[in-house]
Amino acid sequence: MTIHIRKCTKEDVHKLQEISYDTFNETFKDQNSPENMDAYMNKAFTIKQLEEELSNPFSQFFFVNVHDEIAGYLKVNSNNAQSEEMGEEALEIERIYIKSEFQKQGLGKYMFHKAIEIAQKDNKTKIWLGVWEKNENAIDFYKKMGFVQTGAHSFYMGDEKQIDLIMTKTIG
Repeated sequence: MTIHIRKCTKEDVHKLQEISYDTFNETFKDQNSPENMDAYMNKAFTIKQLEEELSNPFSQFFFVNVHDEIAGYLKVNSNNAQSEEMGEEALEIERIYIKSEFQKQGLGKYMFHKAIEIAQKDNKTKIWLGVWEKNENAIDFYKKMGFVQTGAHSFYMGDEKQIDLIMTKTIG
């Protein structure tokens, strides 16, 4: 399997929107109402929103390709781009999204290691993320990667309040 990861640019915004819709829908549609899914996706994944995020110097997106097909993507945030106040010593993994047909092939671990590489290059001492409390596969994966739960926060899927677990890993 040939895996390649590359940083996204503004020119990738339409591909980024497509993979965002696809992966988010595959992951969460069975546990959420269509109305709440649409409300969230029509806010988080608009071209305007994604262009703003791509323009932020403290946010980075990376496509992971398998045999020249986009299989998923990674989004990391630092400094004031983080979705929670975690300080300048922290890097947030905001998204590791992988198309269902590419899951269980090591791509999550591959993108996780890319995030660690970025954090180390930027002299960060911890890496953190928020994960929906009902996303057991992701929680198990992050525990295997050495994350521990350090808190929780509210997240709104449309008009439904949900809980994201805050998980953190200290890095050297």
